[in-house]
Amino acid sequence: MRQLAEETIREKALKLLQDEVPHGIYVEVEKMKERKNKNGEDIYDIEATIYCLKNSHKGIIIGKNGEMLKRIGRLARIDMEENFGVKVNLKTWVKVKEDWQDNNSIVKKFKLQ
Repeated sequence: MRQLAEETIREKALKLLQDEVPHGIYVEVEKMKERKNKNGEDIYDIEATIYCLKNSHKGIIIGKNGEMLKRIGRLARIDMEENFGVKVNLKTWVKVKEDWQDNNSIVKKFKLQ
């Protein structure tokens, strides 16, 4: 489920950003925890980071007043709720990691080799 969450967020980011940011992003779920909300319903708390290669990409991913990141998160959350069958509380961050493409464990994870 963690990998599905990562791929869902990445897919939404690439779809919304299209040609603005190259495919040089990856997503890592930092935390994924199931709990009951105050109404007793199951909910997943998911915290994920979108890594990009450049500061300029970070600004594009976040967008003006955070609007692009909100759109990415909203679309990803809707898909995850449909796929997981439970409510999702999704929090996302964007960080620059210039050398991530040189990290074999990350590259293999996304089968980019």
